Amino acid sequence: MPIPSSIHAFLQQPFKLSNEQVQYYQENRCIKLKQVLNEETVQFFNEAISERVKQMNTVVESLEERSTYGKAFLQLFNLWQVDETVKQLIFSKRLAKIAADLMQTDGVRIYHDQALFKEGGGGITPWHADQYYWPLETDKTITAWMPLQATPLEMGPLEFSAGSHIIVEGRELQIGDESEITIQKKLRVTDFKHVIEPFDAGEISFHSGWVFHRAGANITNQMRKVMTIIYMDKNMRLKQPENENQINDWNTWCPGAKVGEIINSPLNPVLYDA
Repeated sequence: MPIPSSIHAFLQQPFKLSNEQVQYYQENRCIKLKQVLNEETVQFFNEAISERVKQMNTVVESLEERSTYGKAFLQLFNLWQVDETVKQLIFSKRLAKIAADLMQTDGVRIYHDQALFKEGGGGITPWHADQYYWPLETDKTITAWMPLQATPLEMGPLEFSAGSHIIVEGRELQIGDESEITIQKKLRVTDFKHVIEPFDAGEISFHSGWVFHRAGANITNQMRKVMTIIYMDKNMRLKQPENENQINDWNTWCPGAKVGEIINSPLNPVLYDA
């Protein structure tokens, strides 16, 4: 599917962040930004990504047959490697510059992308912190969470515990029933603001690797379509993995990278350099 020249040009245009927005992100490690994508771009990539997900999806079990994690969403990785059209969004300077500006880094690499499609009737995404899975030396990581349609509360938009990146308890849990119960119990006795709001079409959230987040069930009969991009500081180094998931991520998303060295594998190109 060729990308219209108007969308190609739009994805090169910088999105202007205010100093207040950068400050808010630095304090809370999560932020929602409206009108990052225009209507034409959202509609175009809704179609392109939906088609690619349909081709890549191998899940055949009914929702009832799946685990809590399996009920949360259909999860497909690194669409940029197999789809030149989708790659235009994943590699866009517009999004990568926002990531670098929020993290206050000189540039960003891609860690990987993933489509997260929560089916109608799909269950919760339990509380968790992403960086449990990542063999990365610092917390200079950020995920762009891009709904491909307006996402009301009934569809299960992303929720955050703003500022919870300073909590250490719960970081050792992989996503599942235990993480939902343990982290929810911990957050209940803290003063961190629970951010739970609908998303407009074109609105994107950004959150760091250690901030706790979850998503509600999709109680509509429509698919909640979301594309995510995980960025890291362009100078990110590989750390000695601390669990099986980090070993798996090393082999899958940073093949050939060496512990203690900057992650510069063919799967981790620099997407924005200031």
